[in-house]
Amino acid sequence: MAFLTLQFSVEAQDRELFERENFISEGDTLRYRILYPEGFKKNKKYPLILFLHGAGERGDDNAAQLTHGSDLFLKPEVRKKFPAIVIFPQAPKEDYWAKVEVDREVKPFEFNFKEEEGPTTSLQLVMALLNSVSAKKYVDKNRIYVGGLSMGGMGTYEIIYRQPEMFAAAFAICGGADPAIVKEYPVGFPIWIFHGEKDDVVPPAWSKTMAREINSHGGNAKLSLYPNDNHNSWDSAFSEPYLLPWLWAQRKNERNHK
Repeated sequence: MAFLTLQFSVEAQDRELFERENFISEGDTLRYRILYPEGFKKNKKYPLILFLHGAGERGDDNAAQLTHGSDLFLKPEVRKKFPAIVIFPQAPKEDYWAKVEVDREVKPFEFNFKEEEGPTTSLQLVMALLNSVSAKKYVDKNRIYVGGLSMGGMGTYEIIYRQPEMFAAAFAICGGADPAIVKEYPVGFPIWIFHGEKDDVVPPAWSKTMAREINSHGGNAKLSLYPNDNHNSWDSAFSEPYLLPWLWAQRKNERNHK
């Protein structure tokens, strides 16, 4: 038990390398955490990674959003080989990243996407934050990436739709979206999609449909399915040895646009 306590405290301490910040726009506040590269210098340019958490990590503690995914970016070897500015925003309990109605009374959940109504407050704040940070001279504007899991995977699909020229690449884990939005994606847009075949919360059919539609509209979607994973396919996705090398290889200025 002592070992487990020590391990947890070390992890919690490491996560404090993600600085606590608040972004305020038009009276609304977005809590977020931001990790700067080791030896950060304002006269250098760095890739920027935006990560969107799942529904279980919503709240106002500005901490729960680091539950899944943050440890990957804190690994010493990752910080050395893939230096980047990494942002983990947090949505409040009552909001979503994607504009979607969710029926949680059935399993798998049922989703009714309504992106034509405009973004949620949380996504609107994320886009404003992204516009603000990406304007900094130390951000490589050709290497801005977005990823997320579950609710955050849905938000990933939607933010690409709403800001199609912002990102160089994306990854979406156990998410889904209205496939009609892919017509707004840039030609050749690279995205890596992950899903567990046994997912009984968000059916894998959502990811399969998105991959097919993205590719049929000129995108470049990779699909990885895990036959034994349920909804927590993010564990497998974050263990993919080629995820970060693949992401780092994508640059917006090397891609054809619509």
